[in-house]
Order: sequence, then structure tokens, then C-alpha cells
Amino acid sequence: MELLAGFETAFTWWNLLYCLIGVTAGMLVGVLPGLGPTSGTAVLLPLTFGMEPISAIIMLSGIYYGAMYGGTITSVLINTPGEAASVITCLDGYPLAKQGRAGTALGVAAIGSFIGGTISIIGLAIVGPPIARLALKFGPPEFFALMVLGMTMVVGLMGKSLLRGVIAAVIGLNLALFGLDPITGAIRFDFGKMELMNGFDFVPLAMGLFGISEILSSAESKLKAEKPPKIQGLLPRRGEWRTTFAAIMRGTGLGFIVGLLPGTNSVIPAIMSYSLEKKVSKDPSRFGKGAVEGVAGPETANNSYCGGALIPLFTLGIPSSPTIAVLLGAFIMHGLTPGPQLFQKNPDFVWAVIASMFIGNFMLLIMNLPLAGIWARITMIPFKLLFPIILAVATVGAYSVNNNMFDIAVMIGFGIVGYLLKKVDIPLAPIVLTFVLGDLMEGALLQSLTIYHGDFFALFTRPISGTLLVLSIVIIVISVVAGIKNKKGAFAQDVEM
Repeated sequence: MELLAGFETAFTWWNLLYCLIGVTAGMLVGVLPGLGPTSGTAVLLPLTFGMEPISAIIMLSGIYYGAMYGGTITSVLINTPGEAASVITCLDGYPLAKQGRAGTALGVAAIGSFIGGTISIIGLAIVGPPIARLALKFGPPEFFALMVLGMTMVVGLMGKSLLRGVIAAVIGLNLALFGLDPITGAIRFDFGKMELMNGFDFVPLAMGLFGISEILSSAESKLKAEKPPKIQGLLPRRGEWRTTFAAIMRGTGLGFIVGLLPGTNSVIPAIMSYSLEKKVSKDPSRFGKGAVEGVAGPETANNSYCGGALIPLFTLGIPSSPTIAVLLGAFIMHGLTPGPQLFQKNPDFVWAVIASMFIGNFMLLIMNLPLAGIWARITMIPFKLLFPIILAVATVGAYSVNNNMFDIAVMIGFGIVGYLLKKVDIPLAPIVLTFVLGDLMEGALLQSLTIYHGDFFALFTRPISGTLLVLSIVIIVISVVAGIKNKKGAFAQDVEM
């Protein structure tokens, strides 16, 4: 009944329009190399100012999962991934295009993405409410421990080095300290600037770290537009249907499960799906030469991941990826608090957004199958024209946050910082994650210490919080040991050479 009420809200003409705008913008973001779902969502976030929360999140969610569809097109046609998860699609998608089967690659990717995305949203609708009810029993110690676990997994699993992940997390936590103390109300790190009394605004910070830094990195790489091949025949051959459908179903389950884990991203299920398809294939030598399953499995997995990744956000308030962290910032910006009470206090919002995702997936299926050729032509837009347009949109968006030039300076400053951090291979995801969660973590920790009269180790005596904190320690230890082993292995190879 609640889902039906959600469809009633989602089918209003204005929400349908915002859903269409979102998935179209997402497709555009995915098609254009140099952008991605995180950068696109961050840059377009200011467009939701003044909108109703339901319409705003419907549009931003559409950008998120729409970008997953769009990234496939450039991977297949010109061997250039539109976003990170589509790198795996290049391995077999581009060889299929060179064989004159670009339409088949795009067709199975669109069908798999639709099936994977739809089933994962059904999973969100089924699994979300029970998890939210369970999370209602959480107190401040449990929420603090849960956020520590989420941050630990992001730090431990993202980037090539645990040290670099820790550096990124510390940067984010320090940025979260700017502004008012949540308990005493004391002003911290304002440096005499009135604009910093409330801390950094999330929107210009995210736009700078992800959007501006991505523009600088892409401009440096001198991307060139390439004419895509013609698209003919969108369906697999008769003998390929069984293996293709099996790959789609395996990718669906794999992507959904990985999406539940904090610290992951859409690249991980795509890689895992590709490896799985090679292992179960009767002839693994076909992979890399134009295997249809090599496109169907990973593309399904990264779209199924989207629905699974929304479950921790909706039920626990924990972002499991950089793009989800941007969405969390959008929730807070519109006065919504993701977590166990979201299903209780804002059921109309939750179910309308979930219903809109079903609608958005149908829209994307239509956009991808008959209109793939039109999207392919967009890749021919010269980047020397594209990047200034994106920069102009980002600048206007940053200014519109508080109507002052300070936010533009913040965006540009963090854009340069993000670009430099990429140069030294420090991941940006932990920065935005710890920045978003910093205030929540600090409040939960201070409440917990108040309950236990300043005894931090008392948190380990509670079953749930103790288990989560111990698990966080185990993850850190495993990451340290793995890092030491990798360095020893690299050193041994250098000695042998």
C-alpha cells in the first residue's frame, strides 16, 4: 500500500518531469568522458535549491543511476569509459563494436542494466523497512560505532594505501570541525571570517573536490572527440540468450550484495562480475575478444549496485560510496535526516523516491535502446567547448548557495586541492564521507561519553557497538597486514630484477 501511494506521488506530472530531467542529465554525465556520477551530481546539486525535497531527491537519484547507463555508450563505441565502472565494459564492448556488433553490446547492457536496477530497487523496498525497524533500537553508542565502521571500510578499501586513506579521512574530519561546537556552541576555526562561523557549506566543497578537480584532470589529459561507429541490431544472437541471461542474473545478485557494504563503489561489483563470468565460462579465451557476457554481467552488476547502496543511506544514514555521500548532503540540505526514522517520519518521501526509480529505469531503457545512436553523437562535442560550460554552471551553482562570492572561492580552492590530491594518489571519497559524517559522529560520541561519564571503553561493553568497533579494528589490522605484504612482494620483485 505504501509503495502504491509512492507511485501516486511519483506519477504527478512535475515529479515525472524531474525524474526525466534527472535520468537525462545522468545519461549526459555518463556519456561525456571526464565526468562521472559523483562529479555530475555534485555540480548539478545547486539546481535543486527551492525545489520540494521529494522532487529534488528524485532528480538527483535519476542523475546517479542514469550515469551508470550512459557510461556504457562511450566504452563500447570509442573505447573511452564515461565513468569508472564502465572501464570493465571496454574489455569486450569495444571489440564487439569493431566486429560490427556495437548495437548488440549496447542492447545487452541496456537490458541488463534495466533488470539489475529494477530488481535491486525491489530489494530496497523489501529489505529497507525491516532494517530501519531494527536500527530504531540503536542508541548514540551504536550509531557512533556504525559510522566508525563505515569510515573504516572506506579508508581501508579505497585507494592503494591505508596511509593515504587515513590522510584523506583526517582531512575530512578536520574540515568538519569548522563552525559551531555541537554541544557548547563555541565557534571553532572561523579565522575572523563571518562566512566560516557555520563551517564550510557542503555544496561548494563537493563541487570543488569532485567537479572542478575532474575538469582540471580531464583538461590535462587532452581528451579528443572521436566519431562513433554505426549501431545496427540491438539484440544478441539466438545461441547467446541463455548465457547472457545467466550473466545478467549473476550480476544482479552480486551488485546488490556489494552495494550493502560501506566503503565499496560501483567498480568493485563490475570487476567481480567480469571475473565470475570468466570462471563459469566454457571458453574463457573469448573474453577480451568480444564476449557478450563480458558486457552483460558487469553492466548489470554496477546498476544493481545502485539499489543496494541506497539501503544503508535510507535505513542507517551511512553513505557507502562517494556519490551516495553527495546524496546524503542533499538530504541534509533539504532538511531530511537519513536513518532509521526516515521510514517512520517521512514515509511519503521514501516511497515516492523508490517508486520514481522504477519509472526512471523504464525511461532509461527507452533512451538506451532506440536512441543510443543519438547519445553516441554527443561524444563528438569538442571538450574545449564542453569544459567551460560545465565550469560556468558550477560557478553559478556555487554562488546560488548563499549568494556570495566566498562560496565560489571555496569551490575553486577545493577544486585545486582535489586536483593536487589526485596527483599524489590520495582518494577524495574519504574526505567527503568524513566531512558529511563528522558532525553526526561528534554528536553521537559526545552523547555516548555523557551517558558513560567520559568512559570511552564502556562502548565496547554494549553488544552491538562493541562488535562494530572490534570489527573496525580488525579491518584496519587486515589492511595494514595486506599493505605490508604488498610492499614486501614489490620489493622482492625489484630485487629479482
